[in-house]
Formats: sequence, C-alpha cells, structure tokens
Amino acid sequence: MGIQRTHYDLIIVGTGSGNSIPDARFDDKSIAIVEEGRFGGTCLNVGCIPTKMFVYPAEVIAQAQDATRLGVTFADPTVDLAEIQRRVFAAKIDPIAAGGEAYRRGDETPNIDVYGGHAHFVGERTLEVNGTEITADQIVLAAGSRPVIPAQIAASPVTVRTNEDIMRLDKLPEHLVIVGAGYIAMEFAHVFSRLGCRVTVLARSAAALRHLDDELVERFNRAARAQWDMRYGVEVAELAYDANGKIQLTLSDASVLSADEVLVATGRVSNADRLNAAAGGLELAEGRLKVDAYGRCVGPGASGVWALGDVSNPVMLKHAANAQARVIQHNLLYPDQPRPLLTAPVPAAVFTHPQIASVGLTEREARAQGLEIVTAVQEIGDVAYGWAMDEKLGVVKLVADKATSVLIGAHILGPDAATLIQPLVTAMSFGIAMDSFARGQYWIHPALTEAVENAALKLCEG
Repeated sequence: MGIQRTHYDLIIVGTGSGNSIPDARFDDKSIAIVEEGRFGGTCLNVGCIPTKMFVYPAEVIAQAQDATRLGVTFADPTVDLAEIQRRVFAAKIDPIAAGGEAYRRGDETPNIDVYGGHAHFVGERTLEVNGTEITADQIVLAAGSRPVIPAQIAASPVTVRTNEDIMRLDKLPEHLVIVGAGYIAMEFAHVFSRLGCRVTVLARSAAALRHLDDELVERFNRAARAQWDMRYGVEVAELAYDANGKIQLTLSDASVLSADEVLVATGRVSNADRLNAAAGGLELAEGRLKVDAYGRCVGPGASGVWALGDVSNPVMLKHAANAQARVIQHNLLYPDQPRPLLTAPVPAAVFTHPQIASVGLTEREARAQGLEIVTAVQEIGDVAYGWAMDEKLGVVKLVADKATSVLIGAHILGPDAATLIQPLVTAMSFGIAMDSFARGQYWIHPALTEAVENAALKLCEG
C-alpha cells in the first residue's frame, strides 16, 4: 500500500494555544489537527494550570506557618497527596484534556480531522504523521517545547523527574533534590517543601532566579536560604542508585547527597528541532523557528506557514502564545488586513514563596543599554496593609525613563505580586507617565496597591 496523501486548507500542529484558532469562522475550511501527546499542551497538562493548583495549597500552608508572627498558631498540617492529585487531575485537568480531544474528533466539528502522532516536514507544506503525508495551503506550527535534561544526567541509569511527571508521584519523597534554580525549580521547591518534603536546590550559578532585578535577587535568595538547602555554584557530576535504592548524587564540589527523588528543572527547549524544518524550507534561529513580524515563518518554503508559542518565541509563556494565536487567527481569516504580533512588554510571574512578578528591563539591563533612568524602591511593609501582614521582605521596584517618567521596568516581590503588577503593565504598555499614573486616579486605602502608588510617587519625586 502506498503513502496516503490528504490535502487540507489548514493544518495545525499542537493543541495548546494552536487549538484555539479554529472557531465558527473556520467551519467552511478543511482542517487537520496533529497532536503527539495530550490535548491542551504544556500549560493545561504539565505547566501553568496544574502547577498553580499545587501552589495554592502550598501557599495556604505557608500562610498558616508564617502566621505565628501575627500571634496565631495552627497545628501542623496533614497533607493528603492523593486528594490534591484527585482535585487537580481527576476532577479538572484530565477531563478537560479528554473533552478537548473528543470535541475535535466529534460530530460538532466535522470539518476537522485529528491525527495522533508526531509531525515532521518531508517537503514544502507537507507533513508526515505516522507514515501518512498530509498537505495544506496553510500550516500553523504550535508544537511547543520540552524539558532540558543535562547530558550527564540523561546518560545516568537513574530515573529522574521533570515538571511533566513530578506532580503525579505515588507518594511524597522524604528528600527531594531539585537540579536548577529558575522559575520551575523555585515553584516546585515551594510546593514540595510546604507539603512536608525536605528540599535541596542545586544552583549552577551564584544565585537563584538571577535574571531578576538585583533588588529582587538578593531578597529572594535570602528567603530561599531560610526555606531550603540551597547549594550554589554546583552541578551534578554523577548519579547512581545506592545499595538501598536511594539516589546518590555526586556534585562538582565532591560533596554527595542522598535523595528519594530528583527533579530536573534546568529549563525548556523549543521543539523546532524535531520538525525537520529544513525539509519544509523553513529557517531556524537560535534553535527556534524564525518568524516575521506577522508570525509568518521565514525561509524558501515558508509561504503559508506560521508559527507561534514556544516553538518560535523566546518568551515561553502561555499568555504570549495566546496573544500570538489571536493574531495568526486574524491573519488566516483576513490575509489582506494582516496584524503584526503584539510587541507590548510581556510580564511574567514566579509563583514561589515569596511570589514574584516582573515586566520590562531590570535596572542593570537599562544601565547596560546606556539609558537615562530613574528608579524607586517601595517596601511593601511600609504601607498600611503591609503593617497588617507584618510584611518584612516585600518590595516594589520601578525603573523609568528619566525624561518622560514612563516605565521601562517594574519588579515586585511579595504577597500577590502577580496581581499587583498588572496596573504597572498597563501603564507601561500604553506609555502612561508615572506622575499621571500616580496622581490621576484614586488608590484604595488601605489596600496593598498603595505600595504601587507610593513607588510611582517616589519615582516622580526622584
């Protein structure tokens, strides 16, 4: 039997943000959706959503344990891992993933065919999936990313965990070693330590979350050292099982650790290298699919091919992928009226303890670019609600253009940082000067947002 070839108006590879593209306006188009794993992509299944559903109970425990400084003491928590997992996966994540696939395969979307398997190019606008070739007038590549496993760890006989399976452990490890000190590592350090595990973090550099503004780096690492066994400037040299079945880690400083589980959280890499992009006439840049300002792929065979999310964007965040999907959706529907990808600053949050959020340039980055800036630092503990919380560490740090007082960076560490930063994201995105931002609206007293207000006022006065 020869190779089957089926032609479509549109092929979408990946069911994360890419799956949001076909709506009722695409009902007259033949569409193929290709998914190698579970419907819903990284965010739904192993990323943003389930991790935050683990973070929330961890944060509840943290608040209870930290309440002693407020004159309130709770009994030690009892953690039911099976119940947490049931709430996260059986009650929410797994039904949504299964329902999304059933919907696309069902009678409600008869114009859509679903292919389960890995897609790779075998020609221009031609993909092979499980031995079947499919072609299309338009292709959207939303194939996501995967965890990075350092070579020395991948070559070892030890089974290690990543964010893709750590949340489905049968039992909580007594001692969890986390390799890496980025946002994934720090979120899981918070989760597992508050659920009752002893946590050791191996940071290759001299600080965790070192991409942050220096003000936040210092404060966060101070908090991290108080919560977890932080090992800085080390890497894993060797991994093996000992005679008791425990994992033995030999580190680059010759020290040895014994662990029940090892979580590797050393970053994620674009799946662009798994698409055989060259066969499709597509160009890569720094390991990602190269796209233009409209989301169109670049290369001699790139006509009609688009890319979004982790496969093409160095900013591996769900809200960035969703924004790109909306733009590409419009461009597919209205090719004569194309819209460029959103270039507004992309905020990010780390749901660790303390919580962190940032957008734009750090002070160090701004000065390295030779920009004339002003900065302001506001202690969250110095506003009224900060007093109520007895907050000791939280801070709002702003970086603005000196001539215009328009923000070029905002950084928050402390309670509800991911929420507090949003008005600053708005001000930055729309070029609102800080004097107007601070003085041109009412700020609720004594809400925590007064820390944002006061930081903006300091910026104007500075």
